[in-house]
Order: sequence, then C-alpha cells, then structure tokens
Amino acid sequence: MSTEASALSPISPAEFKDAVLRKCRESAEMKAKFFEANADVLQEVCTRLAQALSSGHKLFVMGNGGSSCDAMHVAVEFVHPIIEKRRAFPAYALTNDSVLLTAISNDSDFSQSFSEQLRLFGQPGDVVLGISTSGMSTNVNYALKAARELGMLTIGFAGKDGGRAKDIAEYCLTVPSFSIHRIQEVHTTLLHILWDMVHVLLGEEDII
Repeated sequence: MSTEASALSPISPAEFKDAVLRKCRESAEMKAKFFEANADVLQEVCTRLAQALSSGHKLFVMGNGGSSCDAMHVAVEFVHPIIEKRRAFPAYALTNDSVLLTAISNDSDFSQSFSEQLRLFGQPGDVVLGISTSGMSTNVNYALKAARELGMLTIGFAGKDGGRAKDIAEYCLTVPSFSIHRIQEVHTTLLHILWDMVHVLLGEEDII
C-alpha cells in the first residue's frame, strides 16, 4: 500500500453514504428555509429587475472567489439564455476583465476594483448585484454604495448575518448559515430562480 493510501482516514461505504446524504439533506433544508422566508422579497427583486431590463437598462454582477464564478454564471445566462427562445439581456460580470481588475488594484486599490467600473460603465436605472458569502467583501460593498449614489438598483446576496451588505444594498437576500458550502449552494439556486422568474414575469412560458 502506498504512503498516500495509508494516510487516508478509514471510512466504511455505509459511513461515506451517510455523510453524503447528510450533506444533501442539509443543503435541501437550508434552501427550503431560505425560500420560504424570502419568497415575497424575491418576487419584488425579480419584478424590479424585469422592469429595468425590459426598459433597456443593464445588469452588473460581482463577487470574489467562488462568488465571482456565480457572478459570471448568471451574467452569461442573461446574455446567452440556455433556453433558445428566451430573450437575451445585457448583463456584465465585473470580474471578467483581469487586465482591468489588476490595473485598478495595482494603481488604486483592490477595494475600488468594482466601483470604478460602475462609475465608468453604469447609468442611473441600471441594476447591480453583489454576491458575498459573508456580506463583508470590501470591494463589493464599496461598489454597492457607489451604485446607490449613482441611482442604480442595488441587490445583495449574502450569508451569515448579512454583514455590511445588508445595510448598504436596497435589497439583501441573506442565507442564515455559517457554512460557506450551504450559502453558496443557496446562492446558485437563487441565481437560477432569479433568471427564470424574470423571464416568467415578462410573459415567457414557465417551463423549467
């Protein structure tokens, strides 16, 4: 037996299965708890986003680390819908341009990496979505604050107690968990539902 194999913690197939199913239950329970508590707010968020996009405004999305992946994910869903007949809308992940991000971070400060982009590209009436599992991401919160000052609709996705994002964003949908995995799993589901229900509110068929 190799050194690597012998260093593994012994776990039986039954124990492994129990651990997997426990994590699945925790994820499902957290999603159910979150959406039960936030369905009304989510409807308002989706309605305002649908109104903005259908009026020609843009969606900007941002986050760090895994949340930056979520930002890019939902942006491409809006720009290039997975359902062929659904309408495309202008959505931009502020994490996409590594040249611009590193230039701002090097010449100014990383905390300004998103807010500087919004000041340049954003317009009153646009929508800004900031994703942070803690609600404490400085560059996300600076951008949410800048967006409000510029007359944009601000939405936060957070976890734990909402952090500072809940006091800055006009809407902050907070997952009441201290598990990063559970928070991110809810955020991913939330992004899919947000995208889907915006189209449903605009009169497209609810087929997902």
